[in-house]
Amino acid sequence: MKRRHYGKIILSWVFVVVSIVYMMPIVVVGYNSFKENGSINTDTFALPNAETFMGWENYKTGMTVGEYPFLKSVGYSFMITILSAALILLCTSMAAWYISRVDDIFSRIVYYLCVFSMIVPFQMVMFTLAKTANTTGLNTPWTIPVIYLGFGAGLAVFMFVGFVKGMPLAIEEAAAIDGCGPLRTFFGVVLPMLKPIFISVGVLEIMWVWNDYLLPYLVLDRTEFRTIPIHIQYLQGSYGHVDLGAVMALIMMSIVPIVVFYLTCQKYIVSGVMAGAVKG
Repeated sequence: MKRRHYGKIILSWVFVVVSIVYMMPIVVVGYNSFKENGSINTDTFALPNAETFMGWENYKTGMTVGEYPFLKSVGYSFMITILSAALILLCTSMAAWYISRVDDIFSRIVYYLCVFSMIVPFQMVMFTLAKTANTTGLNTPWTIPVIYLGFGAGLAVFMFVGFVKGMPLAIEEAAAIDGCGPLRTFFGVVLPMLKPIFISVGVLEIMWVWNDYLLPYLVLDRTEFRTIPIHIQYLQGSYGHVDLGAVMALIMMSIVPIVVFYLTCQKYIVSGVMAGAVKG
């Protein structure tokens, strides 16, 4: 018993150290966002002091520097993230319900294609995707959620199918006896029971879309539409000079909302992932 107790203590301290290591980049970016540009270059890991402390000046500079407004980038990031997550959740939950309840060759092929899409590297299709998006008009913030649906469907369908297979079929049969059609059964009966996995998938997809840089960079017209990661990448002055203080400030402004969102919903992630993995 003592050996097992000491093993748990050692394992706990190992995880504490690992957590600190993972948190360090965010901490470094956080206190560097309050330092003047020169000290960030020369002494990145030093805490700000009386000489290097800039207060909120870097945040003001980051929001005002450049020709492209930062708040416009924030608006596009929020819109793309919300539309993409909503489209992924709605379409994949309905598809997963159909795959789970209609056990035929077509549903199996669709399911295996969705699972297979998770192992296809984005780099294999990105150039073809960019050309297709330009040709079909999917290169705007209002249409790029369709592309995110294609890339996010694999994981979402996989998790939803695992959860739906563990749901009792008798409730849906009772709804059908009461006269409910497929749509009414899904939205009135199935969707409320999907709440744990629905929130889990939503959190994962929102975090992915919000932080994504490569897909918007390839698809969107960067002179007209920029998300926050693209805006930060273009935050430079003449001759390639970069104001690192302003960059750190904008990075923190992009990190804080998604961290708060994750901490608020993290309890649903574990329960939903466990339910989707174990059931069925």
